[in-house]
Amino acid sequence: MALRDTLFYVDRSDVLPGRLGEAEAAMRELVEFIEAAEPRLLAYRFHVDAAGSTMTLVAVHPDPASLELHLALGGPKFRAFVPLIRMRSIDVYGDPGPTALDRLHAKAALLGGAEVTVHAPVAGFTR
Repeated sequence: MALRDTLFYVDRSDVLPGRLGEAEAAMRELVEFIEAAEPRLLAYRFHVDAAGSTMTLVAVHPDPASLELHLALGGPKFRAFVPLIRMRSIDVYGDPGPTALDRLHAKAALLGGAEVTVHAPVAGFTR
């Protein structure tokens, strides 16, 4: 895979007070759906900090088309998180392209107005 193709996606959200159990259930449900619907997605993992107050999602897409597909298929599923979290940030490492970037801004707005930051690749490799 070329350095310019692989995308690393990280988002961070505050879990709303008293909503951790529901948020964890929503994470599991989304993962089950995404795993079945997106066979090209290389990694998709939710993490919660020790305090149960911050949720982090890490995903690895082989290319921008994979991210576009994810946002198209997952978009309606993201609504389940609206009463559970407030998204703080979305960071994409690599060039997502204009379509995915527009969808990322829409996701950020839906889930709390997070900032979307794109980081250009400089050096490295993906096996």
